[in-house]
Amino acid sequence: MLLRNVILTLLIIVAILPTKSQRTVHNFNIRTITAGITLSDLNDTTSVLEAVEFLKSAREIYSGAGYTVQTIRISTQHLHQYLNGKTFVEAIPYLKKFDEIAKKDDIMFSVGNLLPLNTYNPDIADWVVQLIKETDNLSFSLSISSPELGIHNQSIRAAAKIAMAVSKNSKGGEGNFRFTASANCPPGSPFFPAAFHQGPKSFALGTESPNILREVFQKSDWNTATGNLKKQLEQKFQPLEKLAIDLSESSGWQYDGIDTSPAPGLDASIGGAIEELTGQPFGGASTLSACALITGVIKNLDLKTCGYSGLMLPVIEDKVLAKRAEEKRFTVQELLLFSSVSGTGLDVVPIPGNTSQEMLERIYTDVASLSLKYTGKALSARLFLIPGKNAGDRVEFENPFLTSSTVMDIE
Repeated sequence: MLLRNVILTLLIIVAILPTKSQRTVHNFNIRTITAGITLSDLNDTTSVLEAVEFLKSAREIYSGAGYTVQTIRISTQHLHQYLNGKTFVEAIPYLKKFDEIAKKDDIMFSVGNLLPLNTYNPDIADWVVQLIKETDNLSFSLSISSPELGIHNQSIRAAAKIAMAVSKNSKGGEGNFRFTASANCPPGSPFFPAAFHQGPKSFALGTESPNILREVFQKSDWNTATGNLKKQLEQKFQPLEKLAIDLSESSGWQYDGIDTSPAPGLDASIGGAIEELTGQPFGGASTLSACALITGVIKNLDLKTCGYSGLMLPVIEDKVLAKRAEEKRFTVQELLLFSSVSGTGLDVVPIPGNTSQEMLERIYTDVASLSLKYTGKALSARLFLIPGKNAGDRVEFENPFLTSSTVMDIE
């Protein structure tokens, strides 16, 4: 009888699910479903494994509804909060265990900020090099500004040393893909490496949606773009939210929201979307206006939002941005200018490998200052120092998420 009931239940589920031919073809992807957990200590693999099972179930739900889920991820509270008296060196074997669990199910894992706010540790850069060599899926960050303390000069100093050390000790400097200096970033963001968690177990969504913007702008002008984009994004994302609310109620995992940042991919260019609106190569006149328009929309959608919810301009994750960087149509300083009306800062920006620590600290300070100028503005700086390369040199990457470009001049 039990077997018969199970078979009947499965048949009913199959019957109500849309067939492949009935499913809507979506012009965007779910970049990530990120679960946030609070660990009791470095031994707490139970919470990690619980998050793994939740994420696998969540992925099945969204995949069953016809969405492409590109990654699933776990974020914890800040690492320094659960060392519980252990040194960073002593923590390595435990972090390797987390990494092994994550690798088994192809999950990305963030341990948040390494150090307390505005703290300098002279050994942290060498330790990060060791961590990157001994793990594959762990990401981490340092906070360089906060409303409470303002600019974190000691953290900026530590971040600069880390970026330099990682560049010199990872192939092509690609280890810096896993590290960012974060400014005013809130808990609960689904995007890495700035993600960290606070409070009860929860989850959030992040999307790869530049193709939605591109299609809207193909049929819009400056007068209609705002209204058309808002309508289209809400139409696309509200079903995601409905599934998330149902999942939260059935699982007991708190739903934090959707980070509405239109994260680009190699086949979904935010640079290309902006060019559809402006009619100009990215970096030209009206680029700033387009950035402001997009951000105004994505920050005011009728949805529960979280994280950055700002415009991402990651140079070497976007083929159009990478090409415009090769053409020298914008500078690092102009990227920061665009961030003043959008976000999310300076992301995967290729810079010369011989960039000095002083120059890195200046760039981080600019990002930190901008984050404090506008209350609650979440920014980050993920700088790619390319070893052995100078401004103007072409650079290729092994990381499949990165595209070739040229090293940008920061002077």
